[in-house]
Amino acid sequence: MKQSLINQRNSSAQLMKAGIFLALLFGSLGVIGGGFYFSQIFSPATKTKMINNSSHYREIRHKLWSNSTQIQHFPSDISPAAKNVSLSYSPGGSQTNSFFQVRMKLSPSEIQKILLTYRPQAQRVYHGGNTNDHANLPKGIPTTFFYTSNTTEDSFPPSYEILVLGANDRGNTNFPWNHGDSYGVAIDSSTSDIVYWAEAW
Repeated sequence: MKQSLINQRNSSAQLMKAGIFLALLFGSLGVIGGGFYFSQIFSPATKTKMINNSSHYREIRHKLWSNSTQIQHFPSDISPAAKNVSLSYSPGGSQTNSFFQVRMKLSPSEIQKILLTYRPQAQRVYHGGNTNDHANLPKGIPTTFFYTSNTTEDSFPPSYEILVLGANDRGNTNFPWNHGDSYGVAIDSSTSDIVYWAEAW
């Protein structure tokens, strides 16, 4: 009889231990799962929105891009005579840069007029390359990538003359150009292509 009671007590103790273990296990899973759930609600991943449809040009030019100084050299509207129009725009985010770029083919005479206007105004002139190449040159200035190349290539070919019309270094002494902006035009006279660009980071 005593042995039977001892066995029952041992069984009860084992069941209690198993119950406590399962309660702790499911409780831990609940905390972990709940934490993950709430982290998804209160810390949603932000995705950078990008617009590549040239029909949005006027909206971006006149409404979405907030700093008018950076895009004052952009045409007010895309000329009906412009061909092969390509656009790339991103408003950026807390960890990403914002950029606005439109590429088009104009007549050779129009391209020459633009060159005569902007060459004297340029703070820097580069031939081909991208912002990393230009920023790493002596007294270099960050520019842009070739977002409107319509390929995976992000550098301008050497035939492009890149005219920096404005640039603002908002970094600090230890980390220049950590924040800032730049804008200008990139022109390929051989193909009569022009890229208007503005970038901020």
